Amino acid sequence: MYAVVKTGGKQYRVEPETLIKVEKLEANPGDTIELPALLIRDDEGNIKTSGKVEAEVVEHGKHKKILVLHFKRKKHYDKLNGHRQPYTLIKIKNIQG
Repeated sequence: MYAVVKTGGKQYRVEPETLIKVEKLEANPGDTIELPALLIRDDEGNIKTSGKVEAEVVEHGKHKKILVLHFKRKKHYDKLNGHRQPYTLIKIKNIQG
């Protein structure tokens, strides 16, 4: 059984007891959240187009640093910036369809 959920402008294929990193959510670690399911497929192969997925917030964190370099040759111009995107690690508990 799996489901496709949408959060943070992205879609994720999830199964029960899996961990995924999503865009930062306003929830505390240990809280239970509900995500809307766009598609649910059960073990027999039946597909449903609505439902919900229950997940537990495990932790908040930041991804690895990404370096952004702006450079113009022959002009002695270079600028280096770093960025670390925040995320929320969630564990999928239950898929209801």
